[in-house]
Amino acid sequence: MPWDEAGMPALTRDTGAETQPGQLAAPASEGAPVLQYEWRGAWVVVARGSYDMDSITSLADALAVAVREHPKVILDASGITFADSTLLNLLILTHQAGTLRIVAPSAQLQRLCEITGVDMLLETRDSVDDAAAS
Repeated sequence: MPWDEAGMPALTRDTGAETQPGQLAAPASEGAPVLQYEWRGAWVVVARGSYDMDSITSLADALAVAVREHPKVILDASGITFADSTLLNLLILTHQAGTLRIVAPSAQLQRLCEITGVDMLLETRDSVDDAAAS
């Protein structure tokens, strides 16, 4: 079964992410809304909080739609407080499906990527501006 069709419980935690001027909160099909917006020709998805098997659905839905509809997808990972192999798998599959840039991964996510070697596959940038320009 494709990853975007897998039935996983929705993320129900309020992440507290606020919409900035010119941005919109586009809700995923289930769970809490994921902040998303267009920036300089790229589609930005903002991840906040913890991601594991029980909380990945909203982010997975947002990335699946983004990679289908936009030539470049940027994941702002600066607000990720916890991630496990579920998020790593999602990032790899999204990378394989289209152009993905990861912005400012948290120390925990960066370490997880280094330990597993995923950092050699994914492209990371320091800012959304850098990611949109690359």
